Amino acid sequence: MRRIFLPWAASALFLLGHVMASEETELGEALQLQIINFNFETVKVTWNASEYPGTNLTFLQKLRSNETYRPCSKYTLQQGYTAGCLLEVEKDDVLQFSIRNGTHPLLTKRLWISSYLKPRSLSDLSFQWHQGAVTVTCSDLRYKDLVYEIQHKSTFDTGWQSKEAKTCNVTLDSLDAEKCYFFRARVKTLESSYGSDTYPSDWSEVIHQQRGKLTDLCQKNSLFSNFILIAGMVTFLIASLLFLPLWKLRRVKKVLMPSVPDPRFTFSGLFESHQGNFQEWIKDTQNVAHVNKMEDGEWESIPEEAVVVQLAEMPKTAVTSPVYRQTAEEEATGEPGQLPRQPPQGGEVASLGDVTFVMSDNSYVMF
Repeated sequence: MRRIFLPWAASALFLLGHVMASEETELGEALQLQIINFNFETVKVTWNASEYPGTNLTFLQKLRSNETYRPCSKYTLQQGYTAGCLLEVEKDDVLQFSIRNGTHPLLTKRLWISSYLKPRSLSDLSFQWHQGAVTVTCSDLRYKDLVYEIQHKSTFDTGWQSKEAKTCNVTLDSLDAEKCYFFRARVKTLESSYGSDTYPSDWSEVIHQQRGKLTDLCQKNSLFSNFILIAGMVTFLIASLLFLPLWKLRRVKKVLMPSVPDPRFTFSGLFESHQGNFQEWIKDTQNVAHVNKMEDGEWESIPEEAVVVQLAEMPKTAVTSPVYRQTAEEEATGEPGQLPRQPPQGGEVASLGDVTFVMSDNSYVMF
């Protein structure tokens, strides 16, 4: 049966509590207790077994004054030793118990089990949507003086919003059915009826609802997703703008300052064997391949990429190379063409592919 506190009974309750307190045995001051009444179905009494290591304490209890103490039928263990007792109850009663070490009593108490009530968790929530509001209902518990707390939040909220009622029929206003909401509920006791040592129930399972229907999981905040998408696009655009000038600068640099070919790859052995002495390199390479003149007056092609050098003695008189002769079109038109470039007089002429060298005693000229 539930306790009912009336104003005129306050003094009587105080006296009753004083009498109960006087019955407690203070032999076990170090023995700390935790008492939880689970929905008037099971009472769990536990103590700090670490204060008595290696000792099996005995728990004796009775629910009526005219009864005799009965030993606990269901102990809880910690490291193999007794650390609590589970009691089956049916209603609000005065529990009397004694904790003993053998035959030596450590603690004796008398208390109302409703003072340590923890209601059961709610599990049958239902939702009714109507014009921007939702009514949350469930089955009320069989005892009174309770507070039903409903909490909700949307994917745009950072914290829970609460609303309480004395019955499990709570209406939440100013909701947008297009948004996805999280709902949960629990039960608390009124301190004026049960005291300050009670416990709220555990939170119910979180329920997701959108457009008045249950959903497995609310989608993530679409605004946050759009922000991530826009931020990624802006980052890619900035990176592209930074890379484009560098790419253009590299192309301009390549046009203004083209790379100079290394002569070591064109004139094999010039630097490796002759330390850049071109005259010595020419003399050394003149016997690399034989040059044969064809019947039509043209030079025979060079087999297998051999270096061909032609040496000829320049006459003392001026010599004009056919390469630099004025063309027939220039003579016919009478237009002055570019003056032919005359090789220096005297010395030897060497032809290496399309390049012609004139060597003297102290220098060589390439043209």
